[in-house]
This record gives sequence, structure tokens and C-alpha cells, in this order.
Amino acid sequence: MPIAYLVTGANRGIGRGLVEIYLSQPHGIVVAAVRDPAHPTSQSLKNLPKEQTTTLIIVQIRSESATDAVEAVKELKTSHGVNVLDVVVANAGYGNTDALVPIASARPADMIEHYQINAIGPVVLFGAVLPLLQKSQSPKFVTISSAAGSIEGLSNTPFPMTAYGSSKAALNWLTVKIHHEHPNIIAFPMHPGFIQTDMGNAGAAAWGVDKAPFTLDRNVPGIAEVVGHPGTELLR
Repeated sequence: MPIAYLVTGANRGIGRGLVEIYLSQPHGIVVAAVRDPAHPTSQSLKNLPKEQTTTLIIVQIRSESATDAVEAVKELKTSHGVNVLDVVVANAGYGNTDALVPIASARPADMIEHYQINAIGPVVLFGAVLPLLQKSQSPKFVTISSAAGSIEGLSNTPFPMTAYGSSKAALNWLTVKIHHEHPNIIAFPMHPGFIQTDMGNAGAAAWGVDKAPFTLDRNVPGIAEVVGHPGTELLR
């Protein structure tokens, strides 16, 4: 049976790495959701190596949009005949190093911007893709979160990530809530590691480090392995 994937934030970083892995698998459908399908980084996805029997579809989903995900699903159904999604990875995220301030100095506009993209965006995405996930025999909805969103781990991450960390904590709650409300869907958040993406390296620089410690080549295959895990014990 072919597996249909949808990955947001697919034109760079972790999202692009996952798309590359999924394109290498036979008989698949890989939906790469990007902010701007016409951007060179989005168009370059067409040049990635892929199995001959695997299809790449590029759609527009901006995490701050209330309608993009709905329109993308309509496009998948009407223009591409995609009526089922097996795996959705809500990877698109946002982190502004200018917002790395303590709680007492947090700006409402920064909080709203981070929550809109990191927490509300995945909720809107889930609502749009739910009908397609419900047609899958083993549906998954995975959100790329961060250790910065761990309440238990706050003492281990003493950085002033008020907007980013709290938005990821909200994402963690929302993702687990999805699984409880839809127990037939395996839904879980995961920390991908401190990876050398644009966001990761910007964060490292803000803390006085040259770059994040882990490469995409090192961590993305492990992310794909966890996403592909068949069981629900990951939720425990």
C-alpha cells in the first residue's frame, strides 16, 4: 500500500530532510507544504532524488493563515486525487531571537506571533487534514516541538525563551489532546534535537555559540524513524 505523507515547512531544514527521505521510498505520495511554492527553495524540491513510483506535490500552507490548510486539502482532493493522508508532520515553526527575554519583559506581540505559528497553526492544520487522516488505516499526526516546551525540564533550560518555550508547551498539550480526542490517530510531539537549521543556528548564536551541535544528516533519519514507529507506546 502506498503511504501518503504531508510535511509542513518542507523547503528547508528538518522538513526538507524528511521530504528527501520520503521521496526515496517507493509507491509514495509526498505532499510538501511550503510558505511560497514559487520560491526557489520550494521549486528545488523537484530536483531531489526520488523513486520513480513516488509522487511529489507542492502546496501552500502558511502557519499563520486560517485558510491555507483548508485550501491545500481541497487542492489535493480535486487536482491530485489525494483523498487519504497517512502521516502528517507539522514541522513548520517560528522562533525570533529578538524575543529571547525574561517573562517580565515579554512583549505581547511576540507572544501572539509565536503562539499563532507554533500552536494555533498546527491546530488549524489538524482540522483541515482530519477527514483525510480518518480514511487511513494507521493515521499519524506528529508535531515537531522542542525541549524548550518541557515544563519538567525548565530547570535544565535556564534560557529566557518566554514566547518560544511557552508556545511549544502549548503545542505539546494540544498534540496529546488530539490523541485523546481521536484515539485511532497516533498523535505525539517530539523534540528533534538542537539541529543546525536556520532557527537552530540563530538560537545558538544568541547564546554565544557558533552553531547548533547536531547536523541535519545526523538527526533527521532518527526523526523519520520515530515518526514511522508503528506503536502507541511512544505516547507513554
